[in-house]
Amino acid sequence: MAKILSGSPLLESLTLYFCDQLRVLDLSKSLRLRTLKINRNIWVLGPTHIVAPHIHRLRLTNSQLPCTFVNLSSLAEARLDICIVPITRIFEADFLQDMVLKMLEKLQNVEKLTFEGNFLQIISLAEVRGVPFPMFKVKDLTLETVIFQYVIPGIERLLQNSPDLKKLTIRARDTNTIGEEDINNYLQLQGLNPDQCWRSKDGVFFNNLPWYLESKHATSFVELVLKNTKTLDIDKIVILLNERYLRFKFEELVVPTLSHNNFSIALLKMPMTSNDDDW
Repeated sequence: MAKILSGSPLLESLTLYFCDQLRVLDLSKSLRLRTLKINRNIWVLGPTHIVAPHIHRLRLTNSQLPCTFVNLSSLAEARLDICIVPITRIFEADFLQDMVLKMLEKLQNVEKLTFEGNFLQIISLAEVRGVPFPMFKVKDLTLETVIFQYVIPGIERLLQNSPDLKKLTIRARDTNTIGEEDINNYLQLQGLNPDQCWRSKDGVFFNNLPWYLESKHATSFVELVLKNTKTLDIDKIVILLNERYLRFKFEELVVPTLSHNNFSIALLKMPMTSNDDDW
């Protein structure tokens, strides 16, 4: 890798797939590099330390294996998720929470963030356990996840810790693969009651399965988003539901009294699957 980088002084974009022998990715001498994409999965370790002080955009699909952001001082945009296949690996809950929280510390000053489903579930798991979170300077936040109880605490915390937020987009996407049983077994081992943990701060119970989204759940979710953004000077809020998971007709959705003029909610009639070309 060092030879490739030294021989490519004009390199502006780098994508890495299945680089199982690469441990430290040092891009400090790639002065013109602006975009970095790394895809790590459950079988391939990939880089465990990322030194990239000049990049502006990062897309990382991580795994249940170590990964540390050493230097991302110029980063302006990041998109993160975690590749988890429950049938092939043990759910490393403590390790994942620690890794995600350390990543979030390094992302505090990034202005554009996208978090996908598994990443959000780990944030939610840390939140219900009372772990402290950093404040963020994010202005454009996108959350791509199915809407169910295992992402609600994380969404609430992210919104509450993002006082500079100007644009919020929530897309219903099939990116959540962490098993319900794995999460709840972990909480029980911590001496916590899962039923109590997964209630919103207002005491609302959400659906525990992605495809059981009823109109009352969707209404409660809209209310939660609006409540947690009402004090912000926000320009735009967009919620894109996926008809694949609705247990009601979109016309039956009761939209609460809005506190934001630039709020919209729409129904997408296509499967919202993750796309490697998306940011």
